Amino acid sequence: ADMRHSQVRSLDRSERIRTYNFPENRIVDHRTNYKAYNLDQVLNGDLQAVIDSDIQADEADRLAKAN
Repeated sequence: ADMRHSQVRSLDRSERIRTYNFPENRIVDHRTNYKAYNLDQVLNGDLQAVIDSDIQADEADRLAKAN
């Protein structure tokens, strides 16, 4: 039980990944600073812009680590 407890991490509010704000139709990805007002479209499967922001952030992170 102690081993499992040490492996499971609890997230506090400062470690959020995404926020979905339904009244404002807004999605925010806190890791990549992506913000858009098309939450309804994202929930219907139009994820490409979110995916692209993740890819760009990953590439920038890799380049920064390589230099």
